[in-house]
Amino acid sequence: MSQTRGKYDFCIGLVLAMSSSIFIGGSFILKKKGLLRLARKGSMRAGQGGHAYLKEWLWWAGLLSMGAGEVANFAAYAFAPATLVTPLGALSVLVSAILSSFFLNEKLNLHGKIGCLLSILGSTVMVIHAPQEEEVETLDEMSHKLGDPGFVVFATLVVIVSLILICVVGPRHGQTNILVYITICSVIGALSVSCVKGLGIAIKELFAGKPVLKHPLSWILLLSLTVCVSTQINYLNRALDIFNTSIVTPIYYVIFTTSVLTCSAILFKEWQHMAADDIIGTFSGFLTIIVGIFLLHAFKDVNFTLANLPLSLWKDDRAANGTLLSTYDSFNDDEESSSCIGEMQSTESLSARRNGNLSAF
Repeated sequence: MSQTRGKYDFCIGLVLAMSSSIFIGGSFILKKKGLLRLARKGSMRAGQGGHAYLKEWLWWAGLLSMGAGEVANFAAYAFAPATLVTPLGALSVLVSAILSSFFLNEKLNLHGKIGCLLSILGSTVMVIHAPQEEEVETLDEMSHKLGDPGFVVFATLVVIVSLILICVVGPRHGQTNILVYITICSVIGALSVSCVKGLGIAIKELFAGKPVLKHPLSWILLLSLTVCVSTQINYLNRALDIFNTSIVTPIYYVIFTTSVLTCSAILFKEWQHMAADDIIGTFSGFLTIIVGIFLLHAFKDVNFTLANLPLSLWKDDRAANGTLLSTYDSFNDDEESSSCIGEMQSTESLSARRNGNLSAF
């Protein structure tokens, strides 16, 4: 019965995580469509400090879609392991890229299409090999997990590293080094996911009729989540404001997901119940998603399609035969240029003789 219940919760968490990616990915398209419509009307743009988008229904539709996605993502942590839910967040990038090619006329080149395919394959592999059993069912169990010495050491290190980056490294190198602000919001994000996981369990107990609001851990998790999310938003916005979005997004995804997987391994110990092939499969799927996200973002401005592929292969073939071909071609070029010069000189001499110009001789 317990095993059947675990699989049922796993499926619910999987559906919630995937629906979250669809809602969040679609929200970017709706917001962008609303902002483009305002730009065509001549309204002051948001980047210039305008707030005309507040009167645009498409923008509000995008905001509601993002809210629905975040709620679904929040609920997914209550049913499925963080090892599964967090990496599936990459699907929102995939959904956004596909929808933008249809509704915003943003072309998806060959690298982007391969990146989308790799992201889907990586996500599928992770779903197949992700842990399907949940170890924490009540707030009392969560409290016991949070008091584990391994997690206490991990959380302490995260706080110390974050404070050093915020107070010492950030003011000096934050404007020039992309890893500073991204590392801050990524490592703190691991703690925020743990808080979300605990609050999800609290909500499940609340619906079961248990006195969750009297449990001090519920309020501690809520306060911690507020602080962590506020810090994440602050430093992620700083990184996006200074550096290119196509660089920030994949780096943030990799560091954030790695931090969450590390935190999950220490706190929930979901990896202890996984076979070796499942662990390898999970990491392989995660790395495949990373490659897909990288291809999707790093080469999005490169105009390369399947039509360019035969031409590139032909150039590669010529380069492979480089030395012989270049020598032969240069020899032929020299012969052709010599014959052309000789013909030109003989023509000029004949013309000069006809015109009686002795200087030609």
